[in-house]
Amino acid sequence: MDEVFMRLEKKIGRELSRHSLRLCTAESCTGGLVAGRITNASGASGYFEGGFITYSNTAKNRLIGVPEELIGRYGAVSDETARRMAEGAREKLDTDMSVAVTGIAGPTGGTPDKPVGTVYIAVARKGRTSVRKFEFTGTRHGIRKQTADEALKFVLDEIEAWVGNK
Repeated sequence: MDEVFMRLEKKIGRELSRHSLRLCTAESCTGGLVAGRITNASGASGYFEGGFITYSNTAKNRLIGVPEELIGRYGAVSDETARRMAEGAREKLDTDMSVAVTGIAGPTGGTPDKPVGTVYIAVARKGRTSVRKFEFTGTRHGIRKQTADEALKFVLDEIEAWVGNK
């Protein structure tokens, strides 16, 4: 485990615990990697509610309520889908925050508009959802790792922005 990111995971845990916040995940291309990273830190049950692995469009719709029409219009890998994944997971598990990832890890599946490495990460809390787009390069494993790394950084950024304004 990369020492820098283990510190990040622990910092997320400390901040969530300190502010009595609960987090959940919704993951597509990472297949549970983000949730796994969060639960690497001891005591995660005090702030991590759970997660959804919504790899297929059907799972996105049935488990966390992403409308089929939205996926049909914008695609599974889009700002809109990531946003709705985060909001749907947060609503289903009634948490303070959620993080969602959707993307194309490769080596196949890319298009000229959305090449392999295109990833959207969303963080939702009541009244606010933020989305970031990334274009990673590398192997499937590398893209998935970069996605999880950036998802954790994004969660910490949003916690700090939120509690700094409370």
